[in-house]
Amino acid sequence: MKGLIQRVKHAKVEVGSESVGAIDHGILLLLGVEADDSPESADKLLHKVLNYRIFSDEQGKMNLNVQQAGGGLLVVSQFTLVADTAKGLRPSFSRGASPQQAEALYDHFLLRARAAMPAELPVAGGQFAADMQVSLCNDGPVTFLLEV
Repeated sequence: MKGLIQRVKHAKVEVGSESVGAIDHGILLLLGVEADDSPESADKLLHKVLNYRIFSDEQGKMNLNVQQAGGGLLVVSQFTLVADTAKGLRPSFSRGASPQQAEALYDHFLLRARAAMPAELPVAGGQFAADMQVSLCNDGPVTFLLEV
């Protein structure tokens, strides 16, 4: 399982002209699910996302996680994140999970994220398998690829 996290000032995801998820400052997570992923790997990645220290403390050092910084989490499924790009000029998606498996793990991830985050901090999602438009203001920019 791969997660591309971006520290954002704000982010939203739209399907057509309808907003389906949005946060103010926090983390935008692009989530890629591979064929060998499981609920356990989703839980492990979630722990890493929620505890990764990418927000500045009073001294300006990246020392706070998203919850300590009072930020939200926007989770967007992105199957292209697990593409094999090592050979040729066209990506291979052979490592990717089936749509059914990927949707189940995406839903599991969101459910667990909502349970783990304090109630006052938003957890939002995109729409699985939809043609989504994601808008964000990357803060820094700060972007990390997390893998489990």
